[in-house]
Amino acid sequence: MPSGSSKEHAAADLSSVDIVVLAGGLGTRLRSVLPDQPKILAPIGDTPYLAFLLDWLAHEGASRVIFSLGYRAGQVERYLAENLSPALEIDAVVEPKPAGTAGALRYVAPKIMSDCVLVMNGDSFIDADLTAFIHAHRDRGGGVSILCVGLPDVSRFGRVELNSEGLVRNFAEKDPARKGPGLINAGVYLFDRDVFDEIVGSGAASLEREIFPTRHDISAHVVEGAFLDIGTPESLAAAGEILMPYRNRHGR
Repeated sequence: MPSGSSKEHAAADLSSVDIVVLAGGLGTRLRSVLPDQPKILAPIGDTPYLAFLLDWLAHEGASRVIFSLGYRAGQVERYLAENLSPALEIDAVVEPKPAGTAGALRYVAPKIMSDCVLVMNGDSFIDADLTAFIHAHRDRGGGVSILCVGLPDVSRFGRVELNSEGLVRNFAEKDPARKGPGLINAGVYLFDRDVFDEIVGSGAASLEREIFPTRHDISAHVVEGAFLDIGTPESLAAAGEILMPYRNRHGR
């Protein structure tokens, strides 16, 4: 992982932050290669993606993780029950019906105990220092922060445009015709509790389409690191090239 803080410091920070993993999506783009499993259990070699995710969070010093589940939730619940992590307190909430990335937060809200909440997509990985992300969030005064990463081609993901103060100016929609380098939304967010509660009470379904475009106070924390989104058969097939070197570096 990128340097910048000790492991002990990381544990002190992340142990006080509840982490919500959004993993309720239908994974329709993966049905051809993953017909009967949720995305978060997609195999990377012989290992489910969820195992890499839990290793990453434990290594970063996380303490409490809440999974927001939907499609084939029972499979994920069984995996979590059979593969307990001594470093993590894990809980799960099952959506009664698909609710979107903002709507899912309404179901996990009763489980939240921390003053700051880290929310992350359950189908992406970014080799980033989450402690540095928390520090940057606090240094900027809190509110909302988004983790961004630079890619040589952002056409598949859309582009995050910043102003001179490091605030998000615009979220440009993905456009296959608009190739080239830029910043993307890495799918990891920090919300102060009052903002989290505001989102929960808004009735919105999507963070990306309904919440973020209406706010002008979103701070971007830009990192350099390997990024992975396992949402397509092609990206899933290439996932081992990123995840296996990460796991080997940390002795697992």
